[in-house]
Amino acid sequence: MIIQSPTKYRYNASDFKITSRDSLDEDTFVKQLKALILAAATLLMAQAYAETDANAAKIHERIKPVGEVCVGAECGGAAVAPAEPRTGEEVYNGACIACHSIGVLGAPKKGDKAAWDTRLEKGLDATWKNALNGLNSMPPRGNCANCSDDEILNAIKFMSGRS
Repeated sequence: MIIQSPTKYRYNASDFKITSRDSLDEDTFVKQLKALILAAATLLMAQAYAETDANAAKIHERIKPVGEVCVGAECGGAAVAPAEPRTGEEVYNGACIACHSIGVLGAPKKGDKAAWDTRLEKGLDATWKNALNGLNSMPPRGNCANCSDDEILNAIKFMSGRS
């Protein structure tokens, strides 16, 4: 039994299929669908790429350095004159105080004249060379790597009371 409807479709009651009188070419439909999907994907990709570029620019703006540090004559500033050697007291307070204030491992204490006289029996130069090279438990330069030879000598004179 075939039922005729007022529309363009014919209903076959036996197998419940709907068929169209104006059939579309399936290949054309599939091609058009593929083209539509490709266009939509291209549009989405272009939009995502544009957002990535905008975000990258914002990130670069946020993390750029706020300034530069430049010291000395090459930057247009005044040349820095070399500093004077530190005094014996400055070197003592910065590097020697840890051992020579309490006599760690036999280190002569600051101001202990008898202990320093024993060290200075061979002369100030010999004591100074021992301080530069290290002796017994004392490391070279008394662990004051940035001290000049003159500053080490000033520290010995200060600790021994022979300033």
